[in-house]
Amino acid sequence: MKNEDIIALLNQDLEGEHAAIIQYLTNAYAMGEGEMACEIEAIAREEMRHLDWLAETIVELGGIPSLERGKMRMDGESVADWMKNGVLLEEDAMNPYKEHIKAIDDPKIKRLLKRILSDEESHHGDFMHFVEKAKREGAKDVRGTRQDKITRVLNWGIEHEYTVILQYLLHSYMTANEDVKKEMQDQAINEMQHLGWLSEELVDEKGTPRIEHIEVDQSTKTADMLRADIQIEREVAAEYDRAAREIEEPDLKELLKRIRDHEVYHAEVFTDLLKQERASD
Repeated sequence: MKNEDIIALLNQDLEGEHAAIIQYLTNAYAMGEGEMACEIEAIAREEMRHLDWLAETIVELGGIPSLERGKMRMDGESVADWMKNGVLLEEDAMNPYKEHIKAIDDPKIKRLLKRILSDEESHHGDFMHFVEKAKREGAKDVRGTRQDKITRVLNWGIEHEYTVILQYLLHSYMTANEDVKKEMQDQAINEMQHLGWLSEELVDEKGTPRIEHIEVDQSTKTADMLRADIQIEREVAAEYDRAAREIEEPDLKELLKRIRDHEVYHAEVFTDLLKQERASD
């Protein structure tokens, strides 16, 4: 099988992992605090690891990781319905992985896909268990329908964080600069923390997190990546600062200021990396 054909199959798998991450995080945030929500977040983190492995393999083959999100299963009225969706989504992943393992000859890639498949089979069993657990424990959707300035600010923040997570991960995969790669991955993890904080705060405020993103910079040159990342961090830090000054609620004000300070830090780190990158040219 040609590299481009393998890349196409792996990108299909990657898009499925992307869908699983967002579906499971959405479900976990909607359930609020609790053991099952934590377990589902842990599964989402395993799917993140799969996405990372697949993306790195795609780049090694000379491809570009897809930023598309596969099909999610978001219907259903109850938490038990969501858990049934998890069972089905895992089946949606398991069958293609089995097909791709058969189709791909490369032993290293075949081994990787078998490793991921073993996790998906385990997740499938977890969600089957969660269906019954949700019914037994009476798990509920704790989101609300509040729509006002506060919920708009929080959902704006979620949109930004999701966007830069994708952007920094893509840049980390595509750069040849190991220092930049490490920093991009570290900052993507920090932005994932922000997404969680904002989503949890939004649920506490009786709103509903909307995990969607805007356009992601897809530069292929490291200097261009860093310029785009510096620009978005500076713009967003200013926006978080403005929102923090306008919102009166003390806890939310402090959260926005904390995230603002992180964004300022990211911009400064990326600026230093850009200087180093220019000096090495």
